[in-house]
Amino acid sequence: MITVSNVNKYFDEYHALRDLSINIPKGSIYGLVGTNGSGKTTIIKHLTGVLKQNSGEIMFDGQPVYENTELKTKIGFIPDDLSFFASYTMKDAVKYYKSIYPIWDEERYTEMVSKFDLTSKKKMHSFSKGMQKQAAFILTMCTHPEYLILDEPIDGLDPIIRKLVWKYVIDDVSGSDMTVLVSSHNLREMEGICDCIGILDKGSMKIERDLDDLKSDIHKVQVAFSSEIPPETRYKDLNVLHIESRGSVDLLIVRNEKDLVRKVIDAGKPLIFDMLPLTLEEIFIYELGGENYEIKDIIF
Repeated sequence: MITVSNVNKYFDEYHALRDLSINIPKGSIYGLVGTNGSGKTTIIKHLTGVLKQNSGEIMFDGQPVYENTELKTKIGFIPDDLSFFASYTMKDAVKYYKSIYPIWDEERYTEMVSKFDLTSKKKMHSFSKGMQKQAAFILTMCTHPEYLILDEPIDGLDPIIRKLVWKYVIDDVSGSDMTVLVSSHNLREMEGICDCIGILDKGSMKIERDLDDLKSDIHKVQVAFSSEIPPETRYKDLNVLHIESRGSVDLLIVRNEKDLVRKVIDAGKPLIFDMLPLTLEEIFIYELGGENYEIKDIIF
């Protein structure tokens, strides 16, 4: 389990992380999302032991990560901004990884290079961005990390390769209880593979929930009634996050259990009543500024 507890980080006067707490269960895939500047890269640098927090704790199964060389050999990290030694081929990189990590799976390396169709002779700095991502992924996964931290891991990859990347990740999570944190702007893909989601905003955790729970208690509702009752009266028993009226039809975003929403709406004998859970992308848009957009643009 990875736990971040009340972490604060300052860069001079700038408060980058504000009492940030994150809980990543062992053997799960955790999706970290947020707008640019929300603190994702900063907390990732703390999780990999590059930066030290001003206060709070960051623990991997009870061990602090900063200046913990033994623990870092169990962490696989693929950053968004990759860099390789200019003269290194894949074979050269393998020798380097073998010198750092205590576990190296040569059989898996041969298999993955074949499946990803990468050459071992070409210098890695000349690879395309997508090929560099694949090379970094292969090298990291062949060390069998206990903890895997991925920053925009599928950026620049085609759909077939993306599917192959996620297959390896999911197989290792299910087979060896690997614990994964993924930071990505591809929310639709995150929705398909993550168990838990954390939404960062201005260095703080805005929402952290199991993905199924997150989607189960926030709904988009379209409803119309024959009688004219003010919305503040009709929906007073609901947690209405946003409402927009178009003639006799009300469009709402509501955070409540589905049964309560249905009970309150049904009590008014609606002429029209449709209710759907929001997608992760819609939740993200709404929680981080969606009130600035017309509801029709995101749900209808």
